[in-house]
Amino acid sequence: MTTINDIVLVHFDKTPLFYARIEDINPDAKPGWYQVRIQALTNPPQDITWILREEYIEGAEFTMGGKSMHLEKLPPLAEKEAPDGDNSPKAMKKPARSGKKPASGKVVSLFDRPK
Repeated sequence: MTTINDIVLVHFDKTPLFYARIEDINPDAKPGWYQVRIQALTNPPQDITWILREEYIEGAEFTMGGKSMHLEKLPPLAEKEAPDGDNSPKAMKKPARSGKKPASGKVVSLFDRPK
């Protein structure tokens, strides 16, 4: 079920158009319809409110201006687990280094460069 804070991919005319986060879902005055406020993850971000049925929020195809559209909910990213299955910050340590000395790099000052 798609709900608040989910990330969706908005398809327009069978083409992925933009990613968005669902900000709010409220019942509309028309029974069975909902006001869905999304934030388009574009630059700059844009707030958009669409009035949709529940099945459209769940990914069913609908039309706007005669063009087909649908929302595709993206699955949450899987969290990386520590080898022993412990996800605490203590367990997430950097890998052990070998006995070799790290290679030293040269620091170049941007202020001392020739003009």
